[in-house]
Amino acid sequence: MAEERRGRPSRADWLRARSAWLRGRTATLRDAPFPRRLMAQLVHVNVLDTATRLAAQAFLTAIPVLFVLAAFMPQEVRDSMSDSMRTVMGLQGAALDEVKGALNPSGEGVTTDAFGGIGILVTLLSATSCSRILQRLCERSWHLPRLTGRVAAWRWLTWLLVWLAALIVQSQLRSGFGAGTGLGSLLYLITAVLLWWWTQYLLLGGRVPWLPLLPGAVLTGAGLTALALTARLYIPRSLNRSVTQFGPLGLVFTLLSWLIVVFTAVTLGIGIGYVIAGQGRLARLLGTPEGDPEDD
Repeated sequence: MAEERRGRPSRADWLRARSAWLRGRTATLRDAPFPRRLMAQLVHVNVLDTATRLAAQAFLTAIPVLFVLAAFMPQEVRDSMSDSMRTVMGLQGAALDEVKGALNPSGEGVTTDAFGGIGILVTLLSATSCSRILQRLCERSWHLPRLTGRVAAWRWLTWLLVWLAALIVQSQLRSGFGAGTGLGSLLYLITAVLLWWWTQYLLLGGRVPWLPLLPGAVLTGAGLTALALTARLYIPRSLNRSVTQFGPLGLVFTLLSWLIVVFTAVTLGIGIGYVIAGQGRLARLLGTPEGDPEDD
C-alpha cells in the first residue's frame, strides 16, 4: 500500500501538471487564428445556457424588484418608470395597461404594510442572483477565478441599484431629453457602453484594467442599442397579441423570450470582447493582461 501511495501523484503534482497544461493551452489559443479563438471562447462561455439563466433570473428576481419598490415610490417616479418601460419595450395597448397596473397598485397602504423594510431587503438580496450570474459570465469570459462572497457581495447589490436607477431615466434618455430620437439613440448608445464598461470592471473586482474591457462594452452597448430599436417594431404587436390571447400569461411568455435575446447579446458582447482585446496590436495598445487563465 505504501508503495502504491508513493507511486501515485500527489495533489500538488496534479495541480502543477494541470497548470502547465493550461499554460500550454493558453499559449496555443493566443497564437491561434481569430476564428479559432472566437469559437473556443464561445464554447467556454456557453452562450445560450448563460443567456437563458440570466434572462430567467432577471425575470424572476430583478424585474419584481421594480414592482415591489413601486409601492414605496412617489407617483412621479412611478410615472417615469411606466414611461421608461413603454419607451424601452415599445409597450402599448393591453400590455401597457398590465404594466401600469403593476406599478400603480391599488390599496397602497396595504401593499406597503405587507412588504415592509424587511420584505424590501429580502427582495433586493434575492434579486442579486442576477448580478451573481452576470459576474460569473464576466469571470468566465476573462478566464478568472471566482471572487469570494465577502468581496463580491456589495458589488452585486451596487450593480442592481445602479441599473434600476438607470431604467427609471430611460424614457428621458431615449427622447434625447426632448431634443428628438436621433440624439436620444446616440445618448442611449453612449450610456449603454459606459454602463457595461463599468459593469465589467465592478463585477471583476478591478482585476482587469479599464482599457481592455472597452471592446466588450462597445460590442454589448451597440448590440443592445440595435435591439432597442428593433423592440419598437417587434415587441408591441407580439405583446398585444399574446395578452389578448392568453391574458397576463402572454406578457410573461413574450417578455421572457425577449430577455433571452437581450442577454444573448450581452453574453456575446462580453465574451467576444475578451477575444478582440487580446488581438496582437490592439492587445498592446489596450495593455491587455497576458496572465494565464484559471479555468474551473
